[in-house]
Parts: sequence; structure tokens; C-alpha cells
Amino acid sequence: MSNFSYKDIYIEDGKRVLEVNILPEKHCNFDCIFCPIGRSYNKVDTQRSFDEMDNSLKELEDMIENHKPELVYINSKGEALVNSKISDILALIKSKGVPVRLLSNGYLLGRDEYAQIAAKCDEVIGEIKAISEEDFQKIQRPIEGYTLKEYISNMILFNKKYEGKFILEVTIIKGYNDTDESVNKIKNVISELSPDKVIVERINDERFKKKLGISDERMDEISKALLDM
Repeated sequence: MSNFSYKDIYIEDGKRVLEVNILPEKHCNFDCIFCPIGRSYNKVDTQRSFDEMDNSLKELEDMIENHKPELVYINSKGEALVNSKISDILALIKSKGVPVRLLSNGYLLGRDEYAQIAAKCDEVIGEIKAISEEDFQKIQRPIEGYTLKEYISNMILFNKKYEGKFILEVTIIKGYNDTDESVNKIKNVISELSPDKVIVERINDERFKKKLGISDERMDEISKALLDM
């Protein structure tokens, strides 16, 4: 029995990628209205212990040895950093000589204990969705006390010290961050953060696409504005 789940091996930029979710169910510090996983019933920002971790680690080791990936991508049901065994997971992957990419929403990267863990990864992805405080609280529904200003600051502080590849994933959402004014604010964040790579996405989940998705034309305009900086 294992608490991890995997996607089929796929090729990205010529590399074999093993994508793994290390949470048995959703544990996150946000409760975004458009999350494809659903509601955050376990809304946490401190580490949690899970059962069957020995079996999960052995399964991960077998997956790496059998499939020989050239990158392991930790993309979990929520915030992967709250798994109390995250350091052991990273140590196992690195012991096999395989680079690691970690997806985090980025808020916890401002805390030393989490920043030290993330710093062990070869690549870290942080995220930006809402670009005003009101929208951040409304559509991302973070843990009480979180602010957009601190969110952005946490990623900036982390990346100033981080020696790996920091990737910023920007999700464009109709009615929230798709205006010219919002795009300019996002550009300012990108300039401050200075990521190694920017990925611009939009809402593609059919459940939310009609209300929150933007047109192809507008997506092209925004992508050009954010990627041609």
C-alpha cells in the first residue's frame, strides 16, 4: 500500500519525466475556487505525518530504478512541503542521481524551514494567480492572516538565495488578472522576482473554463506582454 500516485512517464524537452504526487489527499494552505482537485478540507501550513511512508518510499525507489527518469517532478495534491517526509523523499531521489523539480504555490518559501528543503531541489516552481489583495482573499481563500504582499515577498526572498532554477507559473483568470492594469502589475512582480523562466497559463478545466477562461486572442496578447520582457 502506498500513498503516492504517479503519471505515466512522459518526455519534456527531450528528458524522461516521472511525475509524482506525495500526498494521499489534498493538504494545502490555499482553497482556490478553481482548484481541479476540489475543496481544501485539510487547510494546513505545518507538516503532517502520513501512514505507509516506508512503502511509499520503496515504491518511489522502484519507480526510479525501473523507469530511469531524467527528472522527477513532485506535483502534489496541494502543498507538497507539508509532507513531513519531504526531506527523505528528496534525499532518496537525489541518491539515485536524478534531478528534482518541486511545485509549490510559493507561500511557504519565505519560512526558513521550508526554504531549506526547497533549496535542495534543482528546480522550484512558484505561482501567481490573483494580483490584488481583494482577489487573493476571494479566489484563493488562503489561511487566515496570509496576504498577497507577503506571498510575493516570500518568493522574492527565496529566489535571492536559491541556486537552482526558479520557475514562475502565472495563471491568467478572466475578470481577475486579465486587464492591462493587472498584466502590468504581474510584469512588476516578474521584474522583482527575476525568475529563470516564466510560464503563462489559463484556466482549462471544463468546470471553470466558461466563467474564468480567457479567449485565445487575449491569451496571446498577455503571453507576449509577459514573456517578451
